[in-house]
Amino acid sequence: MPNRIAYLPLNTYPEAAPDSAILAAVGFAASLNCGLHASTFGVTIPQAASPLAGFLLDVEGMAHAAEERSKSECERLEMLIMGASSSELNISIGKHTVPLGASLDAATVEARNYDLALLPWLAEPLSAQDMAQSLLFGSGVPVILVPPQTAADSIDHIAIAWDGSRVATRAMCDALPLLAAGGHISVVTVQDEKSLSGSGIAQTLATALERRGYTAKAVNITLGDRTIAAALQDTALSEGAQLMAMGGFGHSRLRDFILGGATKGVLSDLRLAVLLSH
Repeated sequence: MPNRIAYLPLNTYPEAAPDSAILAAVGFAASLNCGLHASTFGVTIPQAASPLAGFLLDVEGMAHAAEERSKSECERLEMLIMGASSSELNISIGKHTVPLGASLDAATVEARNYDLALLPWLAEPLSAQDMAQSLLFGSGVPVILVPPQTAADSIDHIAIAWDGSRVATRAMCDALPLLAAGGHISVVTVQDEKSLSGSGIAQTLATALERRGYTAKAVNITLGDRTIAAALQDTALSEGAQLMAMGGFGHSRLRDFILGGATKGVLSDLRLAVLLSH
């Protein structure tokens, strides 16, 4: 059987993701029973074109210092990952140096060579959000956001945020191969958030999954005084899920991708690993 390999892009400018989130992502790759390819992205900063640019500030010196910090961070992250990886995890590391502003496109293109992307996640810095949106909408592979507190030996329970839509279906199909043998699935439908495609859709999907040999159950919830993001995560965690799969909603307006309410809310307060597909 071919090996599944996860892709872990690590930006270093203006700052890298926290070590705790990076280590959680490396550990999550092991729980998926797949290999890992990590890529670090250093930066080159072009010289200022204006002859007055360095009159008051040493712009060239500042740019060189930023480049050196980025280079050193790439080397440090490589040592961090190699030091944390277990003998069971097949890991490779690539190092890239790209012009300022080019790392998102470079990572998005490189991700297409792998089965899925893992992203260390905190709501801040904004660079993490930029990387997530670039890969989600541009790479064509599922993206799993991994918060620092994530810890799992294996993925034996997944929750599917289900509304019957195309993007929710895509997320489900991307998540099912990650479920450990004999694992469980909770199909979570929010009843009072929006008009659904039909009644009993969670049970319909759970029954279909059971016919395919999975152990699945429908979980119908209401928001109460919670946001949809809080309700989905509360339910996934109470069910014992190590991963929640949901569609990455978005639309294009002047080429700016804007995440929808449920997805955006989850991203702002992530409490478990979330697989997003678009």
